[in-house]
Amino acid sequence: MRLLHTSDWHLGQNFMGKSRQAEHLALIDWLCATVDTMQIDAVLIAGDLFDTGTPPSYARELYNKLVLRLHDIGVPLVLIGGNHDAVATLEESRQLFARLGTRVFARAEDAAQHVFTINGKNGEPLCLLGAIPYLRPRELLFSQSGQSAEDKEKALQNAIQAHYAAVYAELSAQQSALESQLGKRLPSIMSGHLTTTGASLSDSVRELYIGSLQAFSVQGFPPADYIALGHIHRPQQVAAHIHYSGSPLALSFDECRQQKQMLLVELDSGGLQRITPLPIPSFQPLLALRGSLDQLPAAIGAAAAQGSPERPAWLEITVENDDYLADLTQRLHELIAGWPLEILCIRRARSGQSATLQSPRRERLDELTPDDVFSQRLAAENLSEPFISELQTRYRSTLESITHGEAQA
Repeated sequence: MRLLHTSDWHLGQNFMGKSRQAEHLALIDWLCATVDTMQIDAVLIAGDLFDTGTPPSYARELYNKLVLRLHDIGVPLVLIGGNHDAVATLEESRQLFARLGTRVFARAEDAAQHVFTINGKNGEPLCLLGAIPYLRPRELLFSQSGQSAEDKEKALQNAIQAHYAAVYAELSAQQSALESQLGKRLPSIMSGHLTTTGASLSDSVRELYIGSLQAFSVQGFPPADYIALGHIHRPQQVAAHIHYSGSPLALSFDECRQQKQMLLVELDSGGLQRITPLPIPSFQPLLALRGSLDQLPAAIGAAAAQGSPERPAWLEITVENDDYLADLTQRLHELIAGWPLEILCIRRARSGQSATLQSPRRERLDELTPDDVFSQRLAAENLSEPFISELQTRYRSTLESITHGEAQA
């Protein structure tokens, strides 16, 4: 069994005013060529297919194209919902796409609804998958009055663990039945879209809180042969059999030095055999430069080699020492004149001395998430820690209810 594990495509992302449509089209081409060449048996996208719950029409078109291209190749696609994906958006085409070999799991359901068998092109069963999407608190438990923030976190941790255990129990039962029928053991795979303890984040990962839960303990996962996770954009190993594939595109400038990848996961009746990272080409040069106005020309010249007239490299420039200049933006645009470069973001690095004389750096609104704004507002108040925790819990619950309501409207 050869599974291609990927996640966090964020179709429809608006990157500082720039569309990623051309990159995602190139990514679909690369994916399909890889699937065909490497004889992949199934593709799993572990959440956040879309960037928002109400994706633009071109993002939905990209989704349709991916489903059709994989159907033409004869390779099934499994998609689980992420925290950016609206349940209603994913479920509106669920039944139609099932006819085209795509299985969609958008929300928590009864354990049996999460388990199914992945078959090969000849119809032979290859593995069992327990497809668990992003789990919303209201899908797992009811709020109780008088609970402290610690009580709520513990209850939710237990509820998520119990849901995984129930799905794994159903998977194991089907696994035993098929072993008796086929005379061989089928490997088991499970999925998830959440933050685990010890995972390393990047700037583009919006803080994911499942209710009051900040991170799920790795010990809470059942002993499946492989667990495919999404949400964290930096590819990383959580345990020998638990991996984040990471996002296929750099979704913020702090990811531009990462080698993006998908994971080729090979399993057989003995379980997990090997995991091979498959490097993804960069379809849009993305560079973060830093230095004074005297140092930047050399860095800009080197950056220009990665751009082209058809696809200029996108730049984030952090200016040191000369950050006080009023005409800084004009000077930087003069430096890149004639080069296949485009500046998307300019940052001013405040020295320790200037920081005592100047107000803090003004952040752009498109650099902040609602969580950032709320956290900064709380920081401006003189509040006790228990009260801050309670306000954060209520805020996240309210924000999630609003997001769910908009998705259903």
